[in-house]
Amino acid sequence: MPSFRRRAAYMAGAAALLCLVGAGWIVVTGLIARSELLAAQRSLEALRHSISAPAPNAAQAAAGPQASVDPKAAMRSAAGHAARAHHLTSGPAWYVAAQVPFVGRPLTTVRGVTHAAHRLTHDVLPPVVSMAAGSKDSRDGGLQDVLSRLDEAAPDFERAAQVAADTRDETRELPSHTWVGAADQARARLVRQLDRITPVMTDAAVAARVVPPMLGADNPRRYLVVFQNTAEARGTGGLPGAFAVLTVEQGQPRFETFGTDTMLAEAEPSIDMGAEYTAQYARMDPVGTWANSNISPHFPHAARIWSAAWYVHSGERVDGVLALDPSGLARLLRATGPARMPDGTQLTADNALDLAERDGYARYPDSVQRKSFLLDVARTAATSLMEALGDPQRLPALLRGTYDVMTQERLKVWSARDDEQRLLMTRPLSGVLPATPGPFAGVVVNNAAGGKLDYYLDRELRWIPGRCTGDGRLVTARITLTNRAPATGLPPYVTQRGDKPPYPTRPGDNRLLVSYYASKGARLTALTVDGRPTMLHSGVERGHPVYTADVELPAQSSRTLTLRLVEPVSQRPPVLLRQPLVTPLRTLVDPYPACGA
Repeated sequence: MPSFRRRAAYMAGAAALLCLVGAGWIVVTGLIARSELLAAQRSLEALRHSISAPAPNAAQAAAGPQASVDPKAAMRSAAGHAARAHHLTSGPAWYVAAQVPFVGRPLTTVRGVTHAAHRLTHDVLPPVVSMAAGSKDSRDGGLQDVLSRLDEAAPDFERAAQVAADTRDETRELPSHTWVGAADQARARLVRQLDRITPVMTDAAVAARVVPPMLGADNPRRYLVVFQNTAEARGTGGLPGAFAVLTVEQGQPRFETFGTDTMLAEAEPSIDMGAEYTAQYARMDPVGTWANSNISPHFPHAARIWSAAWYVHSGERVDGVLALDPSGLARLLRATGPARMPDGTQLTADNALDLAERDGYARYPDSVQRKSFLLDVARTAATSLMEALGDPQRLPALLRGTYDVMTQERLKVWSARDDEQRLLMTRPLSGVLPATPGPFAGVVVNNAAGGKLDYYLDRELRWIPGRCTGDGRLVTARITLTNRAPATGLPPYVTQRGDKPPYPTRPGDNRLLVSYYASKGARLTALTVDGRPTMLHSGVERGHPVYTADVELPAQSSRTLTLRLVEPVSQRPPVLLRQPLVTPLRTLVDPYPACGA
């Protein structure tokens, strides 16, 4: 018996010692892994700066070597640190300890974080770094070179995009509230990073498939480019004004034609837009009325009408349609640098919006002169963009600017080729009204006054989920519109009331058709403007109920529309439709109360 007790005591002591050693091992390796992750993060930050830094110009190159980071070296450093952190946390001690209830939760999170960091640095980022480093190392560095390497890297980008999405989903599933705050914070940081990286990788994968052929890598392409004037709001952004015809062959762009809206306003295309579209918009005649052709926020609708109008006008078919607004143009000019217009005016990133949507109206009360000036703005900007595309020093900055404009949804693209359009429709640059089931919330305004006062328009949407009922969740959507137009001093063309209302108005007063796009299956129970019930028009577009109110918005005033709805129960944040106007839509989404609250 004493011998048995001694053996039991020995075994218990050995087990305790083993547990102590294991705990010590976990603590030590955990601290080292944390250090490795921080080092990987520093390398990734250096990598980000290296990729985003502009290439040195000729004068800088002649002055000698610059203090810079080799992106490939930074990538190798980050990958090495992440691999060591993953190795340190994937041994038997960590695996066994992570299975212990409650105690193992932070260890599970740390193991998942290091594994995700390893996949991020080994499987997701390398194609991006290789592409960026190739741009810097290439002797050519021109658009043709970029398209060639993008086409070759398409399979790598697709794999990286899938790994990024899988890693993001796996990281979200890790325990988020453990008894170790550092582990929770590491998980939260990584989720935020993956939330940013994943859509970028998906964009890159789609771009690698569609951009080379769309820019004429195989055959020449022709596009209609429409400049949207956001001083007069339309569903896809602004009134379709000046336009150009762009041809691209082997990555070499050339503008063939520039024109104004009056050239296409007389075209009467014959095109079937479908029963749903006709029911929603027939009273506004968007197919036959150029000014209303993009009243729907679903850009492919406008693109089809515009391409058909160009065919009626010219007899030429286009391979696609692009739309750009002055705010997006300004961002591109920040990359290309300023340009000089024919009248001597300098066109810059800082004044492009004002020249196109404010100053032109003040300078030229005559309609013909004003349209000619705005056309000069478009031509000058186009020339500057073409020069930058052919300059390897400025091209990287222009490509980054283009991506920024796409993410802001100020540059929209439609392809007449079904295979390309199917890929484009998965990304924001397509301007597609999402057909997602919900939750969904969108505010779309169309100017009904016929002036140019939306330059001064502010919009805010507050989405307030309420309690659950037997019919669904109660939701309140509160839309606030503010007209900042000055009461005096604006040109008559800006303040004109083409709608000729039967009630008295003052210069600066505006009128808007305000549409709210709700979740599929939603039902409106009440709509008020400043607390008073109002008339509305209801319809459906791409499965979303649409509720439209006609709102008079006097100068220097605000109006608040309040919609009360019953929607299908969900805890997901709503998908938000953001119509790109001069001032971005401000959105506020309240937290969900628990059902039954």
